[in-house]
This record gives sequence, structure tokens and C-alpha cells, in this order.
Amino acid sequence: MKMAKAAKSPATKIRRILAIDVGGSHVKAAIVAPDGRFLVERRRVETPTACPPHKLIQLLRALVPPLGAYDRISIGFPGMVRDGKVLTAPNLGTARWAGFPLGPVVAKALGAPARLHNDADIQGLAVIKGMGLEMVCTLGTGLGTAWFSDGALLPHMDLAHFALHRKDDLDVYLGDETRRKIGNKKWRKRVDKLIAMLTVVVNYDHLYLGGGNSKHWKGKLPKNVSITSNDAGMRGSAFVWR
Repeated sequence: MKMAKAAKSPATKIRRILAIDVGGSHVKAAIVAPDGRFLVERRRVETPTACPPHKLIQLLRALVPPLGAYDRISIGFPGMVRDGKVLTAPNLGTARWAGFPLGPVVAKALGAPARLHNDADIQGLAVIKGMGLEMVCTLGTGLGTAWFSDGALLPHMDLAHFALHRKDDLDVYLGDETRRKIGNKKWRKRVDKLIAMLTVVVNYDHLYLGGGNSKHWKGKLPKNVSITSNDAGMRGSAFVWR
């Protein structure tokens, strides 16, 4: 009831949003304003190896207090989530996470209403223009995807788990471990293949490439493809509460 009431509150009453970005390699937190501006410099720590839910909550209890006060919490998570619960967590161990109510647990642990979304969805909220069919792909530990129609977030689909090469899915094919193994030059060719494939399959009006590994991109992109700042993954937390 408390969270439902908060969802109806005017955005003008929300001053400071705690943005939490859970990644396969790092967990980040910062305070952002309702317009997405950073109010406090972000803090970042490495994601624990074999990170079960209780370890993440312990980490957040230590990471968040130095950031100061906040009214709301937004959590970006690398997997399929629904109604405040984690359904899959490919890079954190789905068996440990499946069904875990991360949204309500974080709200209770950190003392403010919380909303849980896929991390690519949140990044998209910060970068889209709200015109036509727009798609966001995050290149990090794995591959994240989100898409929007005229500014509206469409139901999340984990396109990263389509098989593309032998037994590998897109998550492995374009993931950070593979990039380190084959080198940036070959990895960039794989990103080119992704762009070409999505052009045919999705026929997007614009594609945004983000995530930590987007910094490794070099070369010319089509006019309707652009690289976004990695900070968008946290700035988008503000728009979760609009």
C-alpha cells in the first residue's frame, strides 16, 4: 500500500532519488534529481563473486549511507524482473535469484519506496527522444536490450539469450569475457553483426549503444545508431518515478 501511494505522488515532491545500478562486474550508487542530474558523485564497488541476494543487500547497506538523504530508490538489475521480483540473473546466478523480491527487500533495508527495473530499460529512459521505435543495447558483462515506441517502454524481452553462434547466445557472443578473449578488433566486428541483425529484425528508427564496453567502440556508425554515456544507466533512475 505504501509503495502504491508513493507511485501517485506528484513528481515535484520527490527531491532526491537513490539510483542503484547492479552490474555483473560493479555495483554503483548515486543520488540524482528528478530531472536526472547527479546531486552526489556516484560510488562504485566490485560485484562480489558468486553474489547471492543476501550479499548484495549487505553491500548496499555499506555503500549507500555516505551518499546522504533520499526520497525514493530505483534499482537497475541485469536480468528479467517483474513486479519487484527477479526472474532471471544470468550473470549473477539465476538459481540463487529466481523469485527473490529485490524491490521490497531493498525498500525495507534502505528505508524508502523502491522500484525495480531491468538495467537496460532504465538506461533507455535517459537517452530516448520519444519518437518512433527506439532500441537500447547495453554492452557490458553481457548484453542488455530495451525498446520503446513513441517514448513508451515496451514489455521487456531478453533478446540476449537468442542463440547466434554455435552454442553461444548473444550474451556470451558479445559479453566482456569474450571481448577480452578475442580482442577489441574482432569484438567490434561482432557488434557490427548485431547492428545489422537488429536492423532487419527490429527495423528500429534509432539504436543506442551503451554500457561499460561501449567505450571500446571505434569506427563509423550508421546515422540512426549512436553511442550513449554510461552515466545514462543511473540518470534514467529519475524517470522511473515520473
